[in-house]
Amino acid sequence: MRKSLTTRQIVAEWIIENLIRLCGISAILFVFGIFFFVFREGAPLLFGEGGFDLIKFLTSPEWYPSSNSNPRYGILALILGTASVSCLAVLISVPFGLGAAIFISEFCGPKLKEGLKIVIELLAAIPSVVWGFIGLTLMKGIIESVFGVPFGLTVLNGAIILALMCLPIIVSISEDALRAVPDSYREAAQGLGATRWQLIYRVLLPAAKNGLLAAVLLGVGRAVGETMAVLMATGHAVNIPIDGTPPYFHALDSVRTLTATIAAELGETAQGSPHYRVLFLIGIFLFCITFTINLVADLVVRGIRKE
Repeated sequence: MRKSLTTRQIVAEWIIENLIRLCGISAILFVFGIFFFVFREGAPLLFGEGGFDLIKFLTSPEWYPSSNSNPRYGILALILGTASVSCLAVLISVPFGLGAAIFISEFCGPKLKEGLKIVIELLAAIPSVVWGFIGLTLMKGIIESVFGVPFGLTVLNGAIILALMCLPIIVSISEDALRAVPDSYREAAQGLGATRWQLIYRVLLPAAKNGLLAAVLLGVGRAVGETMAVLMATGHAVNIPIDGTPPYFHALDSVRTLTATIAAELGETAQGSPHYRVLFLIGIFLFCITFTINLVADLVVRGIRKE
């Protein structure tokens, strides 16, 4: 009986180990499978099918894919629209997110801390389409009344909604990073007579910078990849919000993002058509952007660890 039980344990451990190994390998295979599917649909245009000009595709602001006489596939306005909404959302969310994480980690009592964590988790559970409705109804009216603009679905509207969506990720990961700093660091700083703010600024933030950087980059990834909320909150107009006239960046203009373009137009195109393949080419471009962000983050974190 004892020998049989030992054999069962060995078999169970073997099954669990291989199941875990299979899960790890399958995650990699799924990523490559998704990239292969997207690349297969958009690859013909990359190799010049039908005289497609990749340079013009990236540098032209003219997006008229449905034109019967002269279809044009330029995504410069879409790139700048995505960048403007995402960057403004990060500029809004990062200070508030890090500040909230510091407050929860260092200033809250146990009951208040648990209550704030529940609220943050509830924010993370709100679907993106609900955030889109908030931007389409509530934020639209607020922006129109505060800034006196005739149309409130703008870069600012989308950025505020994206910032609210990014906050739970930034706050949760930043708070975990600050909490992971050893208590000996805090005790040593307090023993040297450091104030609470000196402890935060000179000890905790440098010690937790790896985790804080990861939190910010995950927030950036959420902002770049969000679809439905920006589709509903930014006006979905092909427009360049950056130009050479003051104030140079027009946050009260409507824009269209790359992800929203794919979501809005993919269902209306014929499979295998140039418009269809261009949308998948945009997907390849987005995949490259996220890969670059992750690669840069990994290199930065490794550099920080070496220091």
